[in-house]
Amino acid sequence: MKRLRFKSSLKCNGCINAIKPGMEAIDDINAWRVFLDVVDKIIEVETGGDEETITNSVQEVVTKAGYTIERLRD
Repeated sequence: MKRLRFKSSLKCNGCINAIKPGMEAIDDINAWRVFLDVVDKIIEVETGGDEETITNSVQEVVTKAGYTIERLRD
């Protein structure tokens, strides 16, 4: 299982609800969560799938909802 992290412009639970349907529709995501209590508003995704495919899918969902996102490399 891999854990991917993204810096985002999400600000509140309403923002999370805006991306929720898209995030839940992505195949190969086992779990996801958003940490609003940190400066970078981290979206964390647990996956067993291809990192590039998941990254592209998450970026598409978040940007279509009107937010910015950037993959963080460990």
